[in-house]
Amino acid sequence: MTRIATDAGGTFTDLVAFDELTGAIQVGKALTTPRDPSIGVVDAIAQAEEEGLATAEATLFVHGGTTVINAITERKGVATALVTTRGFRDVIAIGRGNRPDLYNLHSEPAQPFVPRHLRFEVTERMDARGEVRIALDHDDLAAVADRIAASGVAAVAILFLHSYVNPEHEQAAARFLRERLPGVAVAASHEVSRQWREYERSNTAVLSAYVQPIMARYLSNLADALGGRGIDCPAYCMQSSGGLASFPSAVAAPLVLVESGPAGGVAGAARVGEALGEPDILYLDVGGTTAKCSLVSGGRPVLKPDYKLEWSRLKPGYPVQIPVVDIVEIGAGGGSIAWIDPAGAVQVGPESAGSDPGPACYGRGGTRPTVTDAKLLTGVIDAEGFAGGRIQLDVAAAERAFGPIAAHLGVDVVAAAEAVIRLAEANMINALKLVTIQRGHDPRDLTMVVSGGGGPMHAATLGRELGVRRTVIPRYAGLFSAWGMLTARPRIDMSRTRLIALGPDAMPRVQAVFLELACEAATAFGVAAEALIADRTIEMRYRGQEHAVATPYAPGESLAALLESFHAAHEKAYTFRLDDTPVELVTFHLAAELETPRVGLPDISAETTLAEAACGNRPLIGADGRLAPAPVYTRDLLPPGAEIAGPALIEEATTTTLVLAGQTARIDRYGLISIAEIPSAENPGTERDDREAAG
Repeated sequence: MTRIATDAGGTFTDLVAFDELTGAIQVGKALTTPRDPSIGVVDAIAQAEEEGLATAEATLFVHGGTTVINAITERKGVATALVTTRGFRDVIAIGRGNRPDLYNLHSEPAQPFVPRHLRFEVTERMDARGEVRIALDHDDLAAVADRIAASGVAAVAILFLHSYVNPEHEQAAARFLRERLPGVAVAASHEVSRQWREYERSNTAVLSAYVQPIMARYLSNLADALGGRGIDCPAYCMQSSGGLASFPSAVAAPLVLVESGPAGGVAGAARVGEALGEPDILYLDVGGTTAKCSLVSGGRPVLKPDYKLEWSRLKPGYPVQIPVVDIVEIGAGGGSIAWIDPAGAVQVGPESAGSDPGPACYGRGGTRPTVTDAKLLTGVIDAEGFAGGRIQLDVAAAERAFGPIAAHLGVDVVAAAEAVIRLAEANMINALKLVTIQRGHDPRDLTMVVSGGGGPMHAATLGRELGVRRTVIPRYAGLFSAWGMLTARPRIDMSRTRLIALGPDAMPRVQAVFLELACEAATAFGVAAEALIADRTIEMRYRGQEHAVATPYAPGESLAALLESFHAAHEKAYTFRLDDTPVELVTFHLAAELETPRVGLPDISAETTLAEAACGNRPLIGADGRLAPAPVYTRDLLPPGAEIAGPALIEEATTTTLVLAGQTARIDRYGLISIAEIPSAENPGTERDDREAAG
């Protein structure tokens, strides 16, 4: 009775196995194999088997990774064609007129994933009410099918105007093309989005088709590999929404996996917050390639209302209509490379050494300095005990890598390494402020959960800088995204755009739309609608506005209550409300989950003492820039209730937690490490603690 989850990240593939009967956890960690990530998954499974994992007892397998996002950003999807309504083949090229930075003269338009010669038009027309204006011309469609066959593409996206209201023509075209073009993947827009806005829906359909054969092949290989290791159980992928999708569902709509790995960590952070009685959590994951931060509000991950792939100040990106956890990601991971720019300033990232060759200290051929090398030189990482002792680090190689930066700054390599760490942490703080202060949340009101192989090494500094209530390091922090996947439930997200004026006769129509969505979700799961856990939201706006505000809706809610919820949500988002202005309902969203048992946080035993957990001292850089001995503790031996005053290091197989001077780390019943400032006027960042203690 074991649940297994794997997370194939940019550098490492992590595995967590949870015994449903005993609560025991087994782990595995292997280098990611970019050419075929399933190899890294098998390597992690094999490593866990050496530690006693019985794969034949698996009852659930969950997988997350970067296959979809990598295929898109590296342009390694398949050749794709687009079939659309006559006169509209250039929608995906025209896009929207807005730019990320209005006055930036170097702004670059998004280039469509389907070139113009592979965008085909068919005679048909549906109006905005879903009424047929021009019937689908089947001769037209047959001619287009012949041209697609001759083009040799591997996938086709279908986007007909207003098919989100009435998909009749798209359904007919999809059936025809699937019969006429065997072996070619077909993605119809109504199958992946039932929302308005043709450009966004076009991107969603095209990108789904673009990666569908990639995911079909990958998940097929992975399923075969799992079978070869004796794993025969239901298999799921982690969705970007924080829920699970079966392998067949993931192949049918692969774009829901675009932020698969990071979403697992956010789901896990929500579960940790639930155990702590903290519904609002700031979450940070620092891996080998990037640092990702997100927010949990009211016990649920915050979703991004306007997700855009590849958005930047210079690029408008590709807006798509899928539910995605609101994540800010920067190139500041353990493998991020430090470099000197043309102006002579030291920079960190976004380029990463990855897993091959990796940081210089890995001894795999890397010669450029990274954050991991810096942590080794400043004493945070133990050269002999890295990755549970499986990887021996080369201190001399790290020193050589930092030589040029040290010479440029006129300092020794340890000081140069400390400077690089501070730069990386400054970048992380800016990202954390984007999901808190810029979204209207005060970090001082939040608990921060930090994970990833690199996160606990930076957590104490970041928590102090932001002034959070406390900083929590979960167990198996270096594998936390994989653990978070085990806390998720199977989920399906349904949406409908229906423009309804909010008035006395609107509520029955609201209930009818949500009933329709619930029935579709129940059918997809093969259960009764009553067996689902459903969240309902409505995008609402004042008449005359272009965009809408997501407003929660409870079944049976009154008109007055819904209206007040919208006014409050609008005021929170834009600082004003218009109580006397007519309101419109725009798009209805239903997030349905299967009610299944979830993995909890098991209690840790109290069979050891703090003294038994102590394992010596290690030179650690202090606030004065000098190396001084600091106590080191083995995390697995720390008993609940233990308190450790900084400076100190707490080691485990997948990461090391740094506790600064002026801080204390407490171990709770679940083995969570909570880092807080020691209330004292002499310690920075403790003014809040003093006020709370006094009040």
